[in-house]
Amino acid sequence: MNSLPRLRLKKGEDRRLRGGHLWVFSNEVETAATPLQGFSPGDPAVVENARGETLGLAYVNPDSLICARLLSRDPDAPLDAEFFARRLRRAAEWRARLYERPFYRLVYGESDHLPGLVIDRFGDVLVVQTNTAGMERLQAPLVAALEAVFAPRAVVLKNTSALRELEGLESYIRVVLGGVETPLEIVENDARFLVDPIEGQKTGWFFDHRANRARLAPLCRGQRVLDLFSYTGAWGVQAALAGAARVECVEISEPALRLAAENARRNGVAGRMAFIREDAFEFLRQARRERRHYDVVVLDPPAFVKRKKDLAAGGEAYRRLNQAAVQVLSYGGILVSASCSFHWSPAALYDLLRATARHLDRQLLIFARGGQAPDHPIHPAIPETEYLKAAFCLVRQAE
Repeated sequence: MNSLPRLRLKKGEDRRLRGGHLWVFSNEVETAATPLQGFSPGDPAVVENARGETLGLAYVNPDSLICARLLSRDPDAPLDAEFFARRLRRAAEWRARLYERPFYRLVYGESDHLPGLVIDRFGDVLVVQTNTAGMERLQAPLVAALEAVFAPRAVVLKNTSALRELEGLESYIRVVLGGVETPLEIVENDARFLVDPIEGQKTGWFFDHRANRARLAPLCRGQRVLDLFSYTGAWGVQAALAGAARVECVEISEPALRLAAENARRNGVAGRMAFIREDAFEFLRQARRERRHYDVVVLDPPAFVKRKKDLAAGGEAYRRLNQAAVQVLSYGGILVSASCSFHWSPAALYDLLRATARHLDRQLLIFARGGQAPDHPIHPAIPETEYLKAAFCLVRQAE
């Protein structure tokens, strides 16, 4: 019999887990039988329903709203290096079918049945985020598994996510295996980019828009392109490589902009690109005052709606941004409007675009819709794994 402590759910609160979800919320626990205060953050436990039937093995954080995350349906599964190695091999096999080169999101949390864990692969360097107390406690067998399966040159713990604060965890960056000199070079859609996993945002790169960038690039041939929130130039450089006449990348971070300029040089397109350090909203205001226009505008902002309570303020930010972008877009131009906010639904984005077009007396047609790349697979029982949306819009003069 498993000697781990039990975490009992209230009557009827096992439905989500039986449907494939991996989360337990604190208000679903029968605390009279299994008090949450009896657990420390990261403790393993066997989850059971109100009748005492076993549902699986989880780790627990009594201080978090999501108080438990299921790791295995087998309550006796040893959480050792081999456990992680099996999950990592399965994750790697899928990505190898998708991409010829080893540059991708290797582990996408719950979708790879490793809740709280994100790993991006930059060749022989692995950048890891352990975003929960449970995954933090399991770092040792995880790193051992990474070494055994991939023999990487380096493993970097890039634990700076805001999610860690919700789990009561500190932020830090640490190289726990090997050594790494930054920046690193990756290849995406046949373009070469420098990535800085130490100083850059998140893990240093955003693989999730890979397919969306590939979709847009051919439409930029001969066009004037504005890439807002450009970070290190992923959209802009690929547009220039596809033959854009002129690309302007706007980014507030000076280090990111320096990498973007270097990425343009590495791809031989620096002569058709400009890099502007400016707040995107202020840039659009100035562009409108000067009556500058573009044929393609890309909006790939940070998450304006991080929590449900941010919906009003975040929605207003999306509205102002999209309205200002349409005002500098030539008739017949293309707007790519993206959002990485889970709580900002596709329906909300499309309705905002409709209202923006009507307000500005434009005809707007959505000719394609994009989401996250397939190395960020969506778990059908876990809606939280689907967060990215992108609308590809043709914007014309109203008739």
